[in-house]
Amino acid sequence: MNEFKKIVDIYINASIHVALAVYAFLRITEFYFDFTYQKNLDYFIFFGTITGYNFVKYAGVAKLHHRSLTSDLKIIQIFSLFCFIAMCYYAFLLPLNTLYFSFPFALLTVLYAVPFFGGFEKNLRNIGYLKIIIVALVWASFTVLIPYFYEANTISYQAFLLFIQRFLIVIALILPFEIRDLQFDAISLQTIPRKIGIPQTKRLGLILMLIALLISYALNTNFETKNTFMIFFFLVVIFLMRAKVNQSTYYSSFWVESLPIIWWLLLLGFHNF
Repeated sequence: MNEFKKIVDIYINASIHVALAVYAFLRITEFYFDFTYQKNLDYFIFFGTITGYNFVKYAGVAKLHHRSLTSDLKIIQIFSLFCFIAMCYYAFLLPLNTLYFSFPFALLTVLYAVPFFGGFEKNLRNIGYLKIIIVALVWASFTVLIPYFYEANTISYQAFLLFIQRFLIVIALILPFEIRDLQFDAISLQTIPRKIGIPQTKRLGLILMLIALLISYALNTNFETKNTFMIFFFLVVIFLMRAKVNQSTYYSSFWVESLPIIWWLLLLGFHNF
């Protein structure tokens, strides 16, 4: 059991699970617009997610504690290097205009982790409200705008609607993490739960999901797709409403992040039924 837990922890801490959630969102976008499987782009974003997340999480740790890194962290470092190489490989297979279109959102990821203001002591992650908006913006851009631009070389009204919906969904999915992190974040970091309280944070998440639900009916999708979104909607609301500060270890980092994967699998099931 301890060995299994260790494997699960490395799987989560190495950002494989979050990358699968991003990959699931990509495949959902392909479903919504009836795109062919965008293998090179999907793998580029999958490996880029692992590279980006691990850079954000561990760059400072590795710099300060290079000689005393745990064996698990060294494994994650080596794994991240291979993922970076894979990301670069798939980047070379993409059209230049797609890479140019992706650049501003990739830059936001870098600025999220690298201090560049306040005397080079603060980064975008240190700004409570801005932090959650940037994460949602990057996720929505990489899982809606970029795959649509890659396929159509433009952005349509339907793509913009799905982008707004995805942006709202990602914010709602982040809120359980924000509630959990109240016990870890500095008081000076004015996150949404610290500013408005946990009950109001849950109400905010519910409102965002209700707007996302309304948008789902404005999208040109079939009946099965709308029904699948309804299931996903209720799952997100249930997990959001049950979120608390002292939640179980895997509540947010595994189960909440599994919801996009579950949504994708439901779509696959309905599609193949």
